[in-house]
Amino acid sequence: LRDFNYDYLHPLLSFAAAHVPQNKHKETPLYILCTAGMRLLPESQQTAILDDVVTDVPLEFDFLFSRSHAEVISGKQEGVYAWIGINFVLGRFDHADEEDATVEVTTGSQNQQPISRRRTVGIMDMGGASLQIAYEVPGAISFNSPEEAGKCMLAEFNLGCDVDHTQHVYRVYVTTFLGFGGNMARQRYEDQLVNNTLAKNRFLSTQMGLSEDKPYMDPCLPVGLSDAIVRDNHTVFLRGEGDWARCKDAVRPFLGLHNGTMSPGGVYQAPINFSNSEFYGFSEFYYCMEDVLRMKGQYDSDKYSRAAAEYCSTQWSTLKQRLDNKLFSQQADMGRLKYQCFKSAWMYEVLHSGFRFPTDYQSLKTAQLVYDKEVQWTLGAILYKTRFLPLRDLQQETLRQNHSGWLRSSFVYNHHLFSLCILVVVLAILLYILRLRRIHQREQRQAEALNLLWAEEGEALLP
Repeated sequence: LRDFNYDYLHPLLSFAAAHVPQNKHKETPLYILCTAGMRLLPESQQTAILDDVVTDVPLEFDFLFSRSHAEVISGKQEGVYAWIGINFVLGRFDHADEEDATVEVTTGSQNQQPISRRRTVGIMDMGGASLQIAYEVPGAISFNSPEEAGKCMLAEFNLGCDVDHTQHVYRVYVTTFLGFGGNMARQRYEDQLVNNTLAKNRFLSTQMGLSEDKPYMDPCLPVGLSDAIVRDNHTVFLRGEGDWARCKDAVRPFLGLHNGTMSPGGVYQAPINFSNSEFYGFSEFYYCMEDVLRMKGQYDSDKYSRAAAEYCSTQWSTLKQRLDNKLFSQQADMGRLKYQCFKSAWMYEVLHSGFRFPTDYQSLKTAQLVYDKEVQWTLGAILYKTRFLPLRDLQQETLRQNHSGWLRSSFVYNHHLFSLCILVVVLAILLYILRLRRIHQREQRQAEALNLLWAEEGEALLP
């Protein structure tokens, strides 16, 4: 396991080492964050793997790396990082201009007025096994006793570079629904279908679903599609009925709605201001709209429902022919065609019955790339981990500026002082020369006067 772990990491670290200047390695932080795959392991194995990583990496790579930089992150952290990543790419952490959509955010301090800043976007991500949602909660929330569990679904963090300032303190609701991904939802649906079919045949002595001649009519498969489910040596035969309305009714119970919220026992959902909010849907939200319906981008529930209902009611043979003629996206395959009807109904119910989005909500976009780049949680993770580095950089830059300013002023001062000294010396020399000249001139006048005197005395002595 140790060798496999390092073999997996080595190419990634080698790539980083090749692209980060060698003289910057010692000051470049390295973070190794593990997600769901590691969370499935016992804690003792997680600790052993991380200890190996912390021991092995510094032997070959010289990045700034310590034990605190290697960890197994929770689903909540992963959701927060994904939220940070998309909002960073969209520029929602920048200071607001006059034309920007803004929200009033309470700071939690009774003495401070609410802050007006750019409206952040929420995210929904439906994979094969799980479903995540994360969005900012601008206002304060009061938890009643039954909702105490909701506190653990709120993450509050500061993305600014000063812990004392609240301009970039964000309060985000984030939660994960295991088993609510598209593939797991279909599996749960099929499991119950098999159990119900076997129970009916046991007590009512019917043969519905137990032979190809008498298949169970599945409203969530395209019309004319034949399929079979095998569970514990039991086989149930299906035939597609392609009924969009009945499919929605059939999948809704699998949301586990309890007091209007999803999952058994009910999971607290923070309120959403649907009149002043914006969401992005990723993964299955995008695939359901784009792969065969070709409706990526802005979500419109009416158009989506009509397109999904039309697809479900289309003959299976026609759908296969369209696939052969490449009328769907390049990502579409037989599996997508087979389960598109179910997954589109599941997505609709998750959005409108589970998360309770109004059917006229116009601020949901589905995307795979943002600005032609794939936005992943890793981007948000590195932004969060290094969020206080700009402050240190700013302090160092200020120190450098002050130091260089002092050097410049010191140099100018010394330059003037040196010039003044030279001037004084030159003046002293000039004064000394002038004095010498004056002395010389005085001595010369005295000598001339003496010669003249001697000449006059000589003339007087002549006979």
